Amino acid sequence: MAEPLVAQYGPDVPQAIARMIRAVHPRFDADAFLHDALSGYEALALMPRGKHIARALQQHLPQDYAQALPILLASAEQPHGRNPGLSLASFLYLPHTAFVAEFGLGHFELSMQAQHALTQRFTAEFSIRPYLQHHQEATLERLMEWTRDPSEHVRRLVSEGTRPRLPWASRLPAFQRDPAPVLALLEPLKDDPALYVRRSVANNLNDIGKDHPALLADTARSWLQGATPERSWTVQHALRSAVKRGEAGALAALGFGETANAVVSQPAITPPQAVMGGSLNVTFDVTNTTGQAQQVLVDFAVHYVKANGQARAKVFKLKTLDLAPHETQKVGKKISLADMTTRKHYPGHHRVDAILNGRAQPLGAFELTRG
Repeated sequence: MAEPLVAQYGPDVPQAIARMIRAVHPRFDADAFLHDALSGYEALALMPRGKHIARALQQHLPQDYAQALPILLASAEQPHGRNPGLSLASFLYLPHTAFVAEFGLGHFELSMQAQHALTQRFTAEFSIRPYLQHHQEATLERLMEWTRDPSEHVRRLVSEGTRPRLPWASRLPAFQRDPAPVLALLEPLKDDPALYVRRSVANNLNDIGKDHPALLADTARSWLQGATPERSWTVQHALRSAVKRGEAGALAALGFGETANAVVSQPAITPPQAVMGGSLNVTFDVTNTTGQAQQVLVDFAVHYVKANGQARAKVFKLKTLDLAPHETQKVGKKISLADMTTRKHYPGHHRVDAILNGRAQPLGAFELTRG
């Protein structure tokens, strides 16, 4: 089993931060800071550890935020001695952004400058959110300026920090109700030269679509007019959840609004008696029933049995088929039946559907056992 990410965020993190601060601020009481930072540390999850360190920093840096912040930013320039190959290497600066989020709201300009600098080391997508909530107009104005910033990290902060449903963060209810200010920020980023930014734009649109499916579909249709291949990818990525949900507007925006003139045959779901922790193969044929070429969006869904005995469908993306007249193509996928953080497995009868242009039709079923 893979090592949990929090294991990479051990006592060495506050220890490294203490060394870095001492290098620029010799009066910093590193021992007292570490005593407070490590008190109760092991019981905390990853994000709470960052906030816990930030609160310890506030106790041992100068109490005036305007004096403490320059020390913290200067310390970030110091060598940290941690392995740069760690998947959480940049999370070393999570406490720095958490410090700005919790203690800097009364110093808007200083804090925005700090987040501009810090996000180029570790994303400020979490720390920008309190500013959107407490200084919305001023923060939106600054973010619009940052859509033109030379740094792709800063431009990505604009799109990622305004996501209404950002993972690991509190939601932004104002933007869930009215995403117009967010869409105004995404507009100048939709053709950003960095895939890193465009992917974030797509994820933001995907969030918006969960609360406003019609607005997502309208935006997709607008952006697809005269779209480059790069923008088309952004739109398709933004529509992925809506397509999985079979939303008519999203499917129509991609050109799959009509029922496919195709039939499914030769289904194979193997093994029919599957074991938890094993794998499952799903294959089937799709045949164009017309004398005209057509594109068909093909997916399939497994109706996973949940702990309460009810079933919930999980859609697996397959491919878009370019079918010649009366042509048949075989599609399929191998999926894991091992437990993961996003899905637990339970024994029982699991139905499987083929999905053509967002419309489901029964494919078969398998029994899942504990083995």
